[in-house]
Amino acid sequence: MSENCSHNCQSCGKDCSERTAQSFLEKPHEMSKIKKVIGVVSGKGGVGKSLVTSLLAVLASREGHKTAILDADITGPSIPKAFGIHERAEGNEDGIFPVNSKTGIEVMSLNLLTENETDPVVWRGPIIAGTVKQFWTDVMWGDVDYMFIDMPPGTGDVPLTVFQSIPVDGIVIVASPQELVGMIVEKAVKMAQMMHIPVIGLVENMSYVTCPDCGKEIRIFGESHVEAIAEKHNVKNIAKLPIEPKLAAACDAGAIELFEGDWLNDMLSAIEAL
Repeated sequence: MSENCSHNCQSCGKDCSERTAQSFLEKPHEMSKIKKVIGVVSGKGGVGKSLVTSLLAVLASREGHKTAILDADITGPSIPKAFGIHERAEGNEDGIFPVNSKTGIEVMSLNLLTENETDPVVWRGPIIAGTVKQFWTDVMWGDVDYMFIDMPPGTGDVPLTVFQSIPVDGIVIVASPQELVGMIVEKAVKMAQMMHIPVIGLVENMSYVTCPDCGKEIRIFGESHVEAIAEKHNVKNIAKLPIEPKLAAACDAGAIELFEGDWLNDMLSAIEAL
């Protein structure tokens, strides 16, 4: 410790034995016991982050794990739609109950609290971030093996709040093949590194479309850049999702739990290996 120490560690960049670290982690509801928390993030919107969140949750549930989804995309919640959940969440003086999907996946989303599903959320950033934090502290999740957090796009208030307030064990980054998206993916990877959160893997959505006649994979958005990004940042796990009309139809019909496909099996195995 320096002779000129002001005892204010927040304004000091020196690393000394007297330095104290402040934790912003929030405790979950006292009736919640959550083993692993996985964030699903993207650098930009429209790349299929909610789809990947839903698919991973369904796969984990099929493996016999008790699974939950915290929909942190407050202004654009789409998880209830994918699972065909339309009823409102209920609660009591102890907290809020998540809503169960048809196969028992617990879900909490702002769409389950508003009077109408199409009501817009016109809130400023701190209120949105506070709501996400309440989904962690005020919802009675019970025993959960894997909680997947569907994050809003970007690196702003809500992702920062989640990373600082919730003990995230790792993240899965979702992207699309365009070269511009590759730059944005790197921003998400670097944010995770800054927050000391492991990147479990990269998922490239809309990677290709399979010709129904010859079976050839056609890359309509150009060649993939995900391998180069993964190698640059030492990310070992890569998954590629095709443009699959059946997946889109399943989401629209609220039947994502009926999907068939093994595209994310290895990614789930990496999550289970944490």
